[in-house]
Amino acid sequence: MKEITPSDLQAIDTPRIIDVREDDEWAEAHVDGTTHVPMSTLTENLDKIPDDSTVYVLCHSGGRSARVTDYLEQQGYDAVNISGGITAWHQSGLPVVFGDR
Repeated sequence: MKEITPSDLQAIDTPRIIDVREDDEWAEAHVDGTTHVPMSTLTENLDKIPDDSTVYVLCHSGGRSARVTDYLEQQGYDAVNISGGITAWHQSGLPVVFGDR
C-alpha cells in the first residue's frame, strides 16, 4: 500500500482527496475540497471515486483510510493512504474547515 504524509501531499497540484470518515466527523472538521464518501457507504458509492487519476484517502488517524486504500487498489484504483489522517493534517498546520458549511 502506498502512503503519503499530509506535508508531502501539499507538493501535488490539486490532489483528489477522498475523506472516508462518517458524516458527524466530517461535519466537525474537514479539508476543503475533499470528496466525502463515508467508509460505511463506500461500496455503493464507488461512482463518486475518480478512476482516471490517483486518489488520496483520508480518515481520522490513518487506519480506516488504509483499509479503504487497500480495497480501492484491489478494485483497480490508484489509491494512496494519507498517513496520520486529518489529525496529522491539522498538526502539520495545514488548513482545516471547522463545522459543516
